[in-house]
Amino acid sequence: MQITKRFFKVFTGWWLVWAALQLAMLYWAGFSLRVSLTDSFVTNLFTASCCLLVNYVMRFYLPQKEKYWFILALSIFLSLLQVFLSKWFISLLFAGEATYLSFYTKTLPVRFGISFLLIACLSLISLLWYTFLEQQEREQRQSDMEKLSKEAELFKLRQQLQPHFLFNSLNSISALVGSRPEEARSMIQQLSDFLRGTIKKGEQQLVKLSEELEHLQLYLDIEKVRFGHRLATSIEIDEDASSLKLPSLLLQPVVENAIKFGLYDTTETVTILIKANKENNNLVVIIQNPFDAQTSLPQKGEGFGLSSVRRRLYLLFARTDLVTTDAKENVFTTAIKIPQLI
Repeated sequence: MQITKRFFKVFTGWWLVWAALQLAMLYWAGFSLRVSLTDSFVTNLFTASCCLLVNYVMRFYLPQKEKYWFILALSIFLSLLQVFLSKWFISLLFAGEATYLSFYTKTLPVRFGISFLLIACLSLISLLWYTFLEQQEREQRQSDMEKLSKEAELFKLRQQLQPHFLFNSLNSISALVGSRPEEARSMIQQLSDFLRGTIKKGEQQLVKLSEELEHLQLYLDIEKVRFGHRLATSIEIDEDASSLKLPSLLLQPVVENAIKFGLYDTTETVTILIKANKENNNLVVIIQNPFDAQTSLPQKGEGFGLSSVRRRLYLLFARTDLVTTDAKENVFTTAIKIPQLI
């Protein structure tokens, strides 16, 4: 609406200037002020009306490249219409002024040419302007579609992570109910808190590292009930990294991956190391777990957890270098880099 008002202000101002110029030329040619004013007013009223008609047509119909002849044909038709209507109206107003009417008739080709140029120019300007607006609208729709698609895929990735963990937790609770009911009750409460936090955080795109670690601790507490003394964790967080942000629920699948490769093939105590620090303008999180090279080969496949993390970070930051893995000396390391948006 604001653009339309601005257009009409510019359009009206330009026509007033052009009408004043035509009035001055006619008056300079020796015609009276009344004749000059009437000629200028009538001619420019019809020409401006034709230009507005063209603008209105272009607003709802934009000819493609192979139909640009439509602009030429429309400009010629409206120019002829303008000359005919103006001559008819002027003839009615000045029926007794033969000298002026003779002058008017002789200048019809010039008047037609000027009218054609004005209408054709405005037709091209309208074509370019509405094509630009249409392209902007198309790009905005495409951007909105991509955003919705991205959000849907991110939501799907988050949802796919929960059933696997939930089933394992319920199986563990089922095993504990008979032998250790107190631990089963505690695990149910922890699972409830974890799922409640998951739903709440699922609505957020980015969270502080400190908040993510609080939620991750709930997950680790549940896993420690499952694995008992076999699972130990070491968390080392630099002070300046706690307030940095990362995508919500990003670390849990990585830690789950570390537990899977670290504990499933051993009965010994395994320590999962989680470190975080700030490097330049990035939050860097490193997760390490030991593994048995003879029974576990994490370097050959990352599984759904790490692949989902890679995909989420790519969708959010359009980069494929934010997750790196390394298996060396029976230690599997996952490094995650999260750019901090300014």
